[in-house]
Amino acid sequence: MHDYDLLVVGSANADLVIGVDRRPRAGETVLGSDLAVHPGGKGANQAVAAARLGARTALLARVGEDDHGRLLLDSQRTAGVDTAGVLVGGAPTGVALITVDPSGDNSIVVSPGANARLSPGDIRASARLLAAARVVSLQLEIPLETVAEVVRTATAGFGDRPGPRVVLNPSPPAPLPTDVLAACDPLVVNEHEARFLLSDGPAGSSEDPEVWAEALLSRGPRSVVVTLGGEGALVADRDRTVLVPSLAVPVVDTTGAGDAFTGALAWRLGLGDELEDAVRFAVRVGAAAVTRAGAQASFPDAGEVAAL
Repeated sequence: MHDYDLLVVGSANADLVIGVDRRPRAGETVLGSDLAVHPGGKGANQAVAAARLGARTALLARVGEDDHGRLLLDSQRTAGVDTAGVLVGGAPTGVALITVDPSGDNSIVVSPGANARLSPGDIRASARLLAAARVVSLQLEIPLETVAEVVRTATAGFGDRPGPRVVLNPSPPAPLPTDVLAACDPLVVNEHEARFLLSDGPAGSSEDPEVWAEALLSRGPRSVVVTLGGEGALVADRDRTVLVPSLAVPVVDTTGAGDAFTGALAWRLGLGDELEDAVRFAVRVGAAAVTRAGAQASFPDAGEVAAL
């Protein structure tokens, strides 16, 4: 019996958000809206997204002993996330500086802070959380060596019990070790992440998401999901490739939509959904998330997804 449908191992940041008429060019200053502070970070976002949908979710992360850290812990607990794995101290809480333009598009700069101190030793000390989860979801706002330790622990299993299924969104993108790629089921990428991972070959210059998916699969992951914004998502494994269309919705703010998608996807996989079915559900969650401002504040519950 697993205690958690989903364990998220990743970042927790305070999102400092400013609305702008347009994002500044190099050397340029533009005026923006009043500063808004929201709980965020890719790991924390995924955990809240899944918990709000009804998942039994835990978060393994590190925050600072400061106001931003307390904000993040409160947000997780309010959503129903188990925060027993959230470590406190070592550095200030991570911060993301976000500008959002009138179309809802955003630009983000992250100061990792305590996220950079989440170590392989922290993972080894928290092995019980991995053993208790059906699926573990990862991103790259924590050290790559820490991600690799999670993968090693998950693939090794726990005696006669297999480890959790691994879902990885390589954001911000970085070169991935072979053993990490081989464990991904799925590897979840957007256009920018796909192009980065494929930049050393001809597929990186292609405009065709099917080409990206095929090329990524050749590098080892068990399955690949390419998110395409308003176009939906492409699902690919060794047997087939399927385009899952999105819904037409008014876009207010895309911040956190990819995290809502991935958190929902990972949860549905933990419930036993086939990958295509999980993606169909996650596309609806991502669509709902862009209709409101903010990251975690925009994430829907199950009723709101059903109403779309």
